[in-house]
Amino acid sequence: MYDLRNPVLGAAIALTTVMMLTVFSSFPASAQNSTLERPARNAHDLEQMVRQDCGSCHGMTFKGGLGSPLLPENIAHYSIDDLTTIILDGLPGTAMPPWRAIVTPDEAAWMARYLKTGDPE
Repeated sequence: MYDLRNPVLGAAIALTTVMMLTVFSSFPASAQNSTLERPARNAHDLEQMVRQDCGSCHGMTFKGGLGSPLLPENIAHYSIDDLTTIILDGLPGTAMPPWRAIVTPDEAAWMARYLKTGDPE
């Protein structure tokens, strides 16, 4: 079980909550009710999300921080499908939250390709 008095865990939970609220609150009200109504994000928007939202935990240069490093050598053993699943469902027992409520499976796959290869297409 987790010791919620641990300041690092508390900071991780607070940061994750703020990030998710920030991202979710940026959607139009109609998109918050249905992912089918949310306009698709373009490549620029997805890249900014990876750089800012992922970077806020994994380091702005992806060298690590609260989250583990996301440099190519650190994620080499993960497939794109593995990374997509981690983005969508999070990693239980860690500070990595699920993003399924915020990104679509296609967007998560784009992010995984971007992280893995630098070329999301």
